[in-house]
Amino acid sequence: MKVKDAVEVRTAPLVAVGLIGGYLTARESGVRPLGGVLLGAAGVWSWRTWMEKGGIGKAGILALLYLGGFGLSHPLAKKIGAWPAVLGVTAVSSAAAHLMIDRED
Repeated sequence: MKVKDAVEVRTAPLVAVGLIGGYLTARESGVRPLGGVLLGAAGVWSWRTWMEKGGIGKAGILALLYLGGFGLSHPLAKKIGAWPAVLGVTAVSSAAAHLMIDRED
């Protein structure tokens, strides 16, 4: 199924909103699932666009980076701190989304 507006979305900023915004929401509200809602919503919206513009292969790679980055940020935070970990995984995930999907326009 094609989604008309999916091709108009730039996913690199959306990935950043999901990862950074999810972390910040969870931290500031004290409600971790609330941060997960933001993380999930941004991930679903990004997935939709990745599938539309790049197909299952690119969408799968980017989803692994997004979710893997989220998972990796937790043990990484114990070594380098929370903000450096979140910003680091966000930079990698957002750069990949830009290079693989967004700049193709």
